[in-house]
Amino acid sequence: MKQMHSSHTDMLKIDGSSITLRQLSVFVAVIDESGFGAAADLLHMSQSAVSHALAAMERSLGLPLIIRGPQIAATPLGEAVLQHARSVLASLRALQAAADLHVNGAATGTVRLAAAPTASHRLVPALLQRWRAELPGLDIRLFEGGDDELELWLTSGIVDAAILIDPDPIPEGSVVLARDDFRAVLRADHPLAGLERVTLASLQDDPFLSSSSGSEPKIATLHKMAGVPYRPAQRVHECSTLIGMVEAELGVAILPSLARSMLTEGVVMIELDPSLERTLVFSGPRDRPWHPSVERMRDIAAAGAIHF
Repeated sequence: MKQMHSSHTDMLKIDGSSITLRQLSVFVAVIDESGFGAAADLLHMSQSAVSHALAAMERSLGLPLIIRGPQIAATPLGEAVLQHARSVLASLRALQAAADLHVNGAATGTVRLAAAPTASHRLVPALLQRWRAELPGLDIRLFEGGDDELELWLTSGIVDAAILIDPDPIPEGSVVLARDDFRAVLRADHPLAGLERVTLASLQDDPFLSSSSGSEPKIATLHKMAGVPYRPAQRVHECSTLIGMVEAELGVAILPSLARSMLTEGVVMIELDPSLERTLVFSGPRDRPWHPSVERMRDIAAAGAIHF
């Protein structure tokens, strides 16, 4: 992308055409769905209409927004525009929901919720059950991501709410859902498996398996607290893969205690010394008004404790 200069010919500007909300929706859908056909299906439009809408938006901006090819990708301008487009669409969803709430007196529409897999496996189902009972007209779509992705998705408008892991500071208006700690994951026949608590140092004789899905900084901190080197033999993204590797006698691992519902029959979870907690917080975005249904979801989540 060219550097901006003061001359009129080099300045990025919008011509007489307006950028419409439909064009923003099309642009975001093409990126998220990685293609025109999938975006058309999502938006209930023809593929031709999707192509024309995106082309019109590009004409208004004066430069291409996407690289067309076997793999759809955003141009530098597209990357810059994308975060604003997501934020506008997220605000529009919140605006429509606020109007519907005043007209109908009920939460309707769609809320996009992000959570890490260890929260999704146990905490989120219990919450979804409660929300479905008390907000029957609301469609809640779950997006799973790494701990470090959740706040980025919330800020950019990809999602309307998230279960954040150890946000600092805790966003205003949010609610703490749960606290759990990190524990050792061993085969059920491991020599240490019968103990109530194990030290991190006692696990050093086994290959250490680590998850790269977001908890790795916490696990590295645990090693530093224990004064033992952090040298993972393997890094994998999915917690289920990590548990399968432990069961296959490929090593030991550390996972948050909420993940114990993911364990297979041949794997156990044991308290760890030193101990380190994490805090799971239900939140809307920090920098724009919350979707009104997210506020209702928060109040319902805060009204009754969920025990694990």
